[in-house]
Amino acid sequence: MSAAAISPNLFEAARLGDPHAIASLLETAQPDIRRYARATCRSSADAEDATQEALWILFRHVGTIRSLLAFSAWLFSVVRRECLRLARRAGVVAAIDDGEAEALLLARPEADLRLDVAAAFEALPPHYRDVALMRDVKEMTIDEISTALGASRQTVKARLHRARALMREYLTR
Repeated sequence: MSAAAISPNLFEAARLGDPHAIASLLETAQPDIRRYARATCRSSADAEDATQEALWILFRHVGTIRSLLAFSAWLFSVVRRECLRLARRAGVVAAIDDGEAEALLLARPEADLRLDVAAAFEALPPHYRDVALMRDVKEMTIDEISTALGASRQTVKARLHRARALMREYLTR
C-alpha cells in the first residue's frame, strides 16, 4: 500500500477515532490489501478471508499505528500473518522450529540481517515493539519495563513473548 494514497489528515483523523475517517481509510486501503492478499495467500478464498481479517484488525488498531510512514509495513505484515495463519490451519505450512529458524537467520549476510531485524521491529504493533526494544535493545529487566510502562509483570512477559514470536515469524518467512 502506498502511504501516498492516504492523506496525512485522513490518517490522523482515523488514528484519533473519527468514524468517517476510519470508514474512508478502510475504503481506501481495501483494494491494496486485497491485491496483496491475492499475491500472498495460497488460494482466493484465503485471500478474501485475510483481506476481511486485515480490515477488521485495521479498524480495531488504527489508533495504535504511530505514523503514516509505518502504516503500509504494519498493514502488509498483518496480511502476511493472516495468510500464514490460514495456510497453517489448512495444514499447508508447517510451523518452523527454533533450530531451523536460527539456521535460516545465520545463513543471511550480516548487513541484510540487520535491515531485516530493524524492519521486523518496525512491523510490530507499538505495544509489542516498546516491550521488545526495552528488553532486547536497552536490556531492561522485566521489573524495570513493568514500572516504565505501568503494566503488570505478566502483561510485560506476555507482550515480550508475542513480540518475539511475531519477529521470528517475520524473519523466517
